[in-house]
Amino acid sequence: MNSKLKIQNSKLRVAIFGGSGYGGSELLRILLQHPNVEIQFVTANEHAGKAVSDVHKNLLGLIDLNFIKAPEDVEGLSDIDCAFFALPHGQAMEMAPKLPAKVKVIDLSGDFRLGDSDIFAKHYGREHTAMDAQAQFVYGLTETNREAIKSATRIANPGCFATATLLGLAPLVANSLLSCRVIVDAKTGSSGSGAKAAANTHHPQRSNSFYAYKPFTHQHLPEIEQELKHAGDWNNELIFMTHSLPVARGIFASIYCETKREIGAADARAMFADFYSDSFFVRLVKGSPDINWVKTTNFCDIGFAARGRQLVIFTAIDNLVKGAAGQAIQNMNLMFGLDEKTGLTLIGTNP
Repeated sequence: MNSKLKIQNSKLRVAIFGGSGYGGSELLRILLQHPNVEIQFVTANEHAGKAVSDVHKNLLGLIDLNFIKAPEDVEGLSDIDCAFFALPHGQAMEMAPKLPAKVKVIDLSGDFRLGDSDIFAKHYGREHTAMDAQAQFVYGLTETNREAIKSATRIANPGCFATATLLGLAPLVANSLLSCRVIVDAKTGSSGSGAKAAANTHHPQRSNSFYAYKPFTHQHLPEIEQELKHAGDWNNELIFMTHSLPVARGIFASIYCETKREIGAADARAMFADFYSDSFFVRLVKGSPDINWVKTTNFCDIGFAARGRQLVIFTAIDNLVKGAAGQAIQNMNLMFGLDEKTGLTLIGTNP
């Protein structure tokens, strides 16, 4: 039976591999409110047997599942419709290709984003062991790849920095407006480093600090360059720098470029409005966006500043939602013929 027809009569049976981290926590938080989803199981080997709400205490009273160990026989998981992988890099490539073909897969790690095994090895520090399977994965930047996602069975969910950067550059690349190098100055909150504390993400170290990290080497850089080439006329140099913000959530990117002809902020806004006319989760704001406006939501807010041919695009997202779990669920909705907003009209807080 066609999966897009089946969900009219029953809920999607969903599994989450790797549910103990921040990505898994956000998948749970959002999917528990999704009207068309029933969570079948959640894996976390180190927490197997524990109640999910004992680990994610924000879910107390909302879920009665326990974490389980990842099934050894994933080839036999024919009773689920969709599997989310929120595992550390390198683990999904060992498991996802073994799932039955009829089970749709959405991977939130970097395992299937890059089409070049050498580039993957350079930026992720490990050999790719499933490049044959990688060819089946569609890149899941929803707003630019919507039609391909609708018919996909395997999705490589974009990285958080890549989402913020590509949404800010795609309209310019599609309209062949960039004349020289592009500089991306991107900043992220500490949750992007994962749930396990490290020396540079421990709160006393991070809370009053600000620093750059992985200059010229961040793993999202080749992903961004790969997808910009798919977006249109891209042969520009990209300088991509990432910084650590003393906040928990949010990515803010300032994208500096020079255009082939002079366009003002109002012209840029009109062009972006046309490009994203069917994209509910892209909001165009006056001046600069603010990560406070997008935290806990699936929105990407975009603003502009211009002087002559110099144009700056500002983008802001929640790294755990639009940059990870929210976009993954947005893609799931499309894959199963649902309105992509289903379960995702999440409203932020003020303050």
